[in-house]
Amino acid sequence: MTIDVTPAFATAPDGVKLAVYEWGNPQGPELVLIHGFAQCHLCWRPQIESELARTFRIVAFDFRGHGASDKPSDPKAYQGPSVWARDIASVLDFKKLKRPVVAGWSMGGRVTRQYLMNFGDARLAGVNFVGSLVIEKLEHRGTAAPRVAVGESLGKLLETTIGFLDACYHIKPSEADFRLALAYNMLLPGPVRLAIGGWATDPAETVAAMNKVKVPVLITQGRKDGVVLPGAAEATAAAIPHAKISWYDNCGHSPFCEDAPRFNAELAAFAKAAASA
Repeated sequence: MTIDVTPAFATAPDGVKLAVYEWGNPQGPELVLIHGFAQCHLCWRPQIESELARTFRIVAFDFRGHGASDKPSDPKAYQGPSVWARDIASVLDFKKLKRPVVAGWSMGGRVTRQYLMNFGDARLAGVNFVGSLVIEKLEHRGTAAPRVAVGESLGKLLETTIGFLDACYHIKPSEADFRLALAYNMLLPGPVRLAIGGWATDPAETVAAMNKVKVPVLITQGRKDGVVLPGAAEATAAAIPHAKISWYDNCGHSPFCEDAPRFNAELAAFAKAAASA
């Protein structure tokens, strides 16, 4: 299975073009993979190039401001309670997805949460939050979380990005994989980084919305995560009582890369069960 496919473009309600990709079994259960801050669809290579593609219809997209998607300059294009939620809805409509399982890593989990807050879970079969600060409590944000300063020089931005990427892994990737990740991280313009840094969601409102989630929920969390601390997973599970936590004792912020065989097996089992429920 090759990951190098030409994107199609979904149009968000505000006109932003979102690069959308598809692989796998067109007739299989639907699986939507949502990347994190400063990443793109390529971060999911360990899943797209795996046996998952034999079973599932896999869809991924690049966030606005990221990868091959449009990068509007107005900060308002990245803030507010519904912009990210409507992007997911646009992708689901564009691909005519009926009942997908959504896996959201890091910021991808926050964006998935925003979808749930705006649209509920009626259109989803299940949700996998991966290393995500779903409930935005400061005490669960690690010291390695990305921080962007106004007026930051290119040299400082590069230094910060390299440091953040390095902190994403307790089990380090190959040099080639790290170089690729650094390249697509740098596709995110500095002003967009700042705009996204100004987007936040009230924890109490989040908890109230998560209490209403009925579909199966799997929470995947590395115990050695220095970006999103393990307490974040426990807080999410407390807000969604039927959610299950899968702890990765020797992984950091990226268990889907650090222990891809286990992650893929667990995601496959979870998605098959959720799709058949």
